[in-house]
Amino acid sequence: MKLLRPSLRITLAAAAFFAGLHSMRADSADPELQALREQVQALEQQLKALAHQIDVREKAAATAAAAAPKVSVTDKGVTLASADNANSLRIRSLVQLDSRLFFNDGGGVVNNGFVLRRARLIAEGTFAKNYSFQLVPEFGGSSVSILDANFSVAVDPSLSFKFGKFKSPVGLELLQSDSWTFFNERSIVTNLVPNRDLGVQASGDVLNGTLNYAVSVFGGVGDGGSSTNADFDNEKDVVARLFATPFRHDTASPLQGLSFGVSASAGREKTAAGRTAGYKTDGQQTFFAFNAATIADGQTWRVSPQLDYRTGPFGAMGEYVISAINVRPGAGGVKTELRNRAWQVAAGYVLTGEDSSFRGVIPKTNFDFSAGTWGAFEVTGRYANLRVDDAAFPLYASAAINANEASSFGAGLNWYLSKAVAFKFDYYQTNFGFNAAAPAISATQILRQDEQVFISRFQLSF
Repeated sequence: MKLLRPSLRITLAAAAFFAGLHSMRADSADPELQALREQVQALEQQLKALAHQIDVREKAAATAAAAAPKVSVTDKGVTLASADNANSLRIRSLVQLDSRLFFNDGGGVVNNGFVLRRARLIAEGTFAKNYSFQLVPEFGGSSVSILDANFSVAVDPSLSFKFGKFKSPVGLELLQSDSWTFFNERSIVTNLVPNRDLGVQASGDVLNGTLNYAVSVFGGVGDGGSSTNADFDNEKDVVARLFATPFRHDTASPLQGLSFGVSASAGREKTAAGRTAGYKTDGQQTFFAFNAATIADGQTWRVSPQLDYRTGPFGAMGEYVISAINVRPGAGGVKTELRNRAWQVAAGYVLTGEDSSFRGVIPKTNFDFSAGTWGAFEVTGRYANLRVDDAAFPLYASAAINANEASSFGAGLNWYLSKAVAFKFDYYQTNFGFNAAAPAISATQILRQDEQVFISRFQLSF
């Protein structure tokens, strides 16, 4: 029984006192004393009944509280969960407003301005502990689309299945959340890996959680592409990935935060939809695209070794990608396999001492001017290179309007005002290389000089 109110405790004490009187042996049959004993006995019965009622009510209240749903509003979103956490629904959001400022662009291209890069209202849920779903619509950009729509069945930590539309597990940086990357824009390496696709996947953690694997079958998309909501053809891609963190349980090892692995894909693609729509710079300007008549026709494959390392405030990552595709200049042209290559190395250091993480930086204190706290600050650097196979020119792509190589350097400062709010400031410079058949001055305005761009991002993510 819980603690009772003070008045009730006093009454019980009085009852105990009178009960003591009741137990005393009387020397005479005093009528008044006998009446007092009867009153004490009646009071005892009333108090016992009252205590029982209170106990029943408290147990009922505890049972109701245990069965009541839980509602929480945090920097992780708005969550509604059942009392046993077996069922839950979480609503969260991502909004990114970018400012792009290009330097020395020759004045012939209007590319400065503001961009609502991403605007998403994300719904995630779990049912009966082992079943989950994700729905991610995109309202940013020029049109509304469905980025992710999938559900998962978890058998145990070593095996789960995912069905629907989600990210293909080839690129390392691509698998990071859009709000957690070192830079505002992923490196040009991401041009060579598939983005979101329709398919099924089996994945899990084995060897005491030190090895993650994924095996998938997708409809198949070109480099940098995403699937629509339908895939009607006979060509499919098989994707596999192994990613190890062998020292994760060794807290004394300087290699505890080391992860590395390899991913690969193989399949067949046909038509213009099976090849890339174009490779883009850090400033999101296209520096290479196939001729309109060029089509994919045949085997495609990719291989990507990758590495991530975190220790205290320092973090680094690197990846290399080879993407091969068979193309024709038209329906009846000669077929050639092109092998395009890209690599990047990126690093960041949290100046305020918080841990660097693949899942982002969490400030020890939020920005609060009146309290004199400023959140967390991180400096970043990156170098990346992408080279298009020279065999692409001039039959499959025009040397006059395309670059066949881009080398990009980036430097940035990230200010995390809280876990949910961040300002990011990046400077990128991209140098272009050209095929031997290219003219002295490119016919494409943006390729006539190096790309120099400053991108600021204002981000809300919860």
